[in-house]
Amino acid sequence: MTSAPHTEHGVEDLCPAGTELYERALREGWVNGADADSAPCLVDHGLLHPAVGNASLLEPVAPAVALHRLLRTSGARIADERRREERLAETFEPLMRIDGPRTGTADTPTIMVVSGFDHINLALAEAMAVASAEVLAIQPRRRNPESLELSYEALHRDQALLDRGGRIRTLYPHALRHQPSVLTRYEQLSGDAEARTLDEVTDRLIVIDRTVAFIPANADRTMALEVRHPALITHFVTVFDRLWHLAAPMYPEAVQQPSLNGITARQRAIAGLLVEGHTDAVIADRLGMNIRTARVHIAKLAATLGSESRAQLGYLIGQSGILDQQE
Repeated sequence: MTSAPHTEHGVEDLCPAGTELYERALREGWVNGADADSAPCLVDHGLLHPAVGNASLLEPVAPAVALHRLLRTSGARIADERRREERLAETFEPLMRIDGPRTGTADTPTIMVVSGFDHINLALAEAMAVASAEVLAIQPRRRNPESLELSYEALHRDQALLDRGGRIRTLYPHALRHQPSVLTRYEQLSGDAEARTLDEVTDRLIVIDRTVAFIPANADRTMALEVRHPALITHFVTVFDRLWHLAAPMYPEAVQQPSLNGITARQRAIAGLLVEGHTDAVIADRLGMNIRTARVHIAKLAATLGSESRAQLGYLIGQSGILDQQE
């Protein structure tokens, strides 16, 4: 006998199957991912999330934490949302009395998986809403550009932080240093916002007020890790600071990359990766450019050094000493 199909509902009206599964997760600390098939509302509403290190298990968010998050996001709504807040309190109050390993805020994990673009954006918005000091960000080349709506939301979040006296530091790959959309973004911000570029940057990283960081949890960025572990935050900040001091200013003062003996800084970065034996595709990915642009630079480098083959190019790079030249 097949169970009745799940009907969509708000988090304030948890269905019986969802309530039962959530209570079991709170008591036991986790449930199997397959168990949530009958109550997808728990994952959709962010009450269950994949366990770190084992995506087949789902861990519950503490009811007090979930309730606080839901109440805060509903605060911007008007009269009918106030009635919803009362219903949320009625729903979660008995859940908070459950004696289980995941019911107290003190047991909230320092690393959480956030699944789905909407939930990731919401988690970022919540962290930015209470930020007051700084945001450190590493932004590699976007394979799937943000929609205008998300870009506007991010711009408003950044400006709100700057208005509170905070500062923003962002690292991009050199390939984006003259991209109009990036420069325009910083020209629209008013406050202590600065951007720099490097030949290579690490994967995406956002550190907010040195208390919470967000990093990708999969290749297509549909999952993220929300990290609040102090040791990991310190490590992220240290890595960012070291990269920042190696980077070239892009905004507010763009710096023209120097050319030595007819070879640009961009071509020297490519030369370094060529002698390491990387393919064109890997070089393009590492330097944040498309493969066609990478091949144009490789061709120019070969022409400058007088190379007629890939093997000869590697030899000539080593003989030329260009990798020993300082920018």
